[in-house]
Amino acid sequence: MKKLLPLIALLVAGYFGWQEFGSQTERGSVSVNDNFAESASGSQVQGSGIVVKILPDDNDGSRHQRFILRLDSGRTLLVAHNIDLAPRIASLREGDTVAFNGVYEWNAKGGVIHWTHHDPTGRHVAGWLKHDGHSYE
Repeated sequence: MKKLLPLIALLVAGYFGWQEFGSQTERGSVSVNDNFAESASGSQVQGSGIVVKILPDDNDGSRHQRFILRLDSGRTLLVAHNIDLAPRIASLREGDTVAFNGVYEWNAKGGVIHWTHHDPTGRHVAGWLKHDGHSYE
């Protein structure tokens, strides 16, 4: 019994930590809510938000379209969308709604969503952005 106690404690802690970050979706990704944690870095996530700021493209290395979304919770996320692998959202404006599926990386400002595109090598879950009835993958 003493050997099982640490295992049970670990499983319970893992369950509650998972519940705090989000909920599992049918595609195997986490639905983003307002409870972000550093431990969630690297998780595939889905969600949507309102564009509150459009930033200049990052042209160092792979080019990325960058913008900040505000979620319903009030939390903000930076979206870094690789425009060398997926189309740019040319018509994007502040106030627009964007849905996303990508990889979440924690940072002190709220986090970053990246891998919002297909993986040309096929080793990574394909992400996407949806805006104004169009998908950008």
